[in-house]
Amino acid sequence: MNTKYLDLLAQKYDSEEKVVTEIINLKAILNLPKGTEHFVSDLHGEYQAFQHVLRNGSGKVKEKITDLFKDVLSDKEINEFATLVYYPEEKITLIKNAFDNEKDLYQWYKQIIERMLKLVSYASSKYTRSKLRKALPTQFVYVIEELLYKTDDDLKNKEPYYKKILQQIISLGQADKLITGLAYTTQRLVVDHLHVVGDIYDRGPEPDKIMETLINYHSVDIQWGNHDVLWIGAFAGSKVCLANIIRICARYNNLEIIEDVYGINLRPLLNLAEKYYDDNPAFRPKLQSDEKQSDHEIVQSTKIHQAIAMIQFKLESPIIKRRSYFNMSERLLLEKIDYDENSITIHGKTYQLEDTCFATVNPEQPDQLLEEEEEVMDKLLFSLQHSEKLARHMNFLMRKGSLYLKYNGNLLIHGCIPLDEKGKMEKMMIENKSYAGRDLLDVFEHYLRHAFAHPEETDDLATDMVWYLWTGEYSSLFGKREMTTFERYFIKDKASHKEKKNPYYHLREDEDTCRKILTDFDLNPDQGHIINGHTPVKEIDGENPIKANGKMIVIDGGFSKAYQSTTGIAGYTLLFNSYGMQLVAHKQFNSKAEVLLNGADVLSVKRLVDKELERKKVQETNVGEELLQEVHILNSLMEYRYIN
Repeated sequence: MNTKYLDLLAQKYDSEEKVVTEIINLKAILNLPKGTEHFVSDLHGEYQAFQHVLRNGSGKVKEKITDLFKDVLSDKEINEFATLVYYPEEKITLIKNAFDNEKDLYQWYKQIIERMLKLVSYASSKYTRSKLRKALPTQFVYVIEELLYKTDDDLKNKEPYYKKILQQIISLGQADKLITGLAYTTQRLVVDHLHVVGDIYDRGPEPDKIMETLINYHSVDIQWGNHDVLWIGAFAGSKVCLANIIRICARYNNLEIIEDVYGINLRPLLNLAEKYYDDNPAFRPKLQSDEKQSDHEIVQSTKIHQAIAMIQFKLESPIIKRRSYFNMSERLLLEKIDYDENSITIHGKTYQLEDTCFATVNPEQPDQLLEEEEEVMDKLLFSLQHSEKLARHMNFLMRKGSLYLKYNGNLLIHGCIPLDEKGKMEKMMIENKSYAGRDLLDVFEHYLRHAFAHPEETDDLATDMVWYLWTGEYSSLFGKREMTTFERYFIKDKASHKEKKNPYYHLREDEDTCRKILTDFDLNPDQGHIINGHTPVKEIDGENPIKANGKMIVIDGGFSKAYQSTTGIAGYTLLFNSYGMQLVAHKQFNSKAEVLLNGADVLSVKRLVDKELERKKVQETNVGEELLQEVHILNSLMEYRYIN
């Protein structure tokens, strides 16, 4: 081992005793039960529903409360206490308003603080004291540790001492802060690590708030989804990705995300839209049932929607032409239009076009941007790349994200592994070299990271490849033959809207196929699972999210409200603790107010995916591998500095 590195390490461990203590500590941690992993997917801007799932740990918080207090609290009291742990600030306010006198409030504070301390103690039972200390509210660490670690002997000798601590907390007006801190400590202890298996952005109204939550979360990783990569691509300088994110925001009535949240000035685009476009039913925004907008605002959004969609279609053409190996020539749609007959021929079939908006299209050069359109896109890109908030979110997404992740023996991937009908890894030629399976995903990620690191290179292969990840046939994030956005706007025949999926999506039902994929990623096919998002599971039609004899688990159950009528539920989440895996289905989340007032939760059923024959320990995890490496290095330091 490099002696210079060991010399540097010795500055931290400057005595034999310190090295020995740390080795003992790490070796002991390896024998603790593994922490609980929490998997979520396809959040699509639904911040309120995501927050609730995060706060209740997909039911784990209430499970801990029930285990601890089932013999002393009624179901109603358990629900009340669980709600207090989920939303402490709001629940405390509601409860305090119901008390008539200070004496009753004092007794409530005393009782709740004692219950909270028991809950924290129970939730932290498989962690070291050091890890618990880091999870405690900073200002109360000393007080909480005094109250947590008291023994029966302590009570005999120090009971007045403990009573005085509680009395002073309450009389000094600190009880609300202490209860709130203990509630958030419980949430943190119940879930050790969070996996977000793609698609934070688009459709829903508050992806920025989800990003802020993740930035402040104690332990998280992200597997990029196709919608996330679209935002990364836009920030990396891809104008066609930028056009797509604005179009999707316009479609789902979320232009405020662009303008108000990220500070990107849409006025130049609106001016262009007002000049060339009229109201058009095909481009009206999709409103939720509770959304209200004036007719003027809707028409403005409709015009912006048309303007940016036509710019998007124009921007796609040059990429398709310069990257022949993308095999997307059939998507040069503006060139396939008969502008006199107002029809288009796709895959040999001619369709009549409706609700068209081709005012800025030159039939002789249909992919040519107007000078005004070029200016608008230049201004939008400049504004987007200079958004401090978006820069922070995209940098975090890159730092914590990847196309796939091997974690604790499982493969986490948002979309698919492109396969042919026989289940073999589909090959894609890129710059005269063939890639398939894991190698293909690795090269995709290489190009994405290069594009992000070099936003000035707007027309290079890396930037084009980010767009391909959004819409290409062999993209692991898209996984369909082609994206029929144009057809959905302008062709009434719904048969033209159908997007043929990669064979992966029916072959993932087959156990042997899943085993081959796990093997390709150097994972144990007997013990590992593929954890997948991207395609909503239609539970309403009887589809099972647990596939291939438990080897494949699909956790996109429809967080997005746009899909819930199709799926019949409001998302799946997955829990993996030391005892095994549980899949949790969620009912639709209505509002925080309903939870606060009625104790209503959004869980439906839990399904056992895989039960561990022996309780899994830290030493069998990714964290355990890292700790073993640290132990090896410390042993080397012992030999180098303190033994020889």
